[in-house]
Amino acid sequence: MPRSIGIEVTPPQRECDDEACPFHGRLKVRGIILEGRVFKRYMRRTVVVERDIVLYVRKYKRYMKKRKRTSVHLPSCIEAEVGDTVKFAECRPISKTKSFVVIENISRRRGGVGT
Repeated sequence: MPRSIGIEVTPPQRECDDEACPFHGRLKVRGIILEGRVFKRYMRRTVVVERDIVLYVRKYKRYMKKRKRTSVHLPSCIEAEVGDTVKFAECRPISKTKSFVVIENISRRRGGVGT
């Protein structure tokens, strides 16, 4: 039975023995909660999540699109592939580049790129 993390998310069905899992380990989430899409998954228990941001440039009176990429810890009990939309929350630093952890997979992407 996964423990409650204080955020309204669907807890994972699978069990894991990851110490850096907010549901089955000792990791506590705090701070901001963000959403993004999984851009890369090439490291063990780590995904790169990309978020699109729209900024207003006052000088040109137009909007500018930017992208931010963040390294996020992926517990083994949550399944996420490239293209999935995930919800991730801030936590203590897990490594040099990871200070966020995936807490929910919002949508599973079907098919290939562009579908």
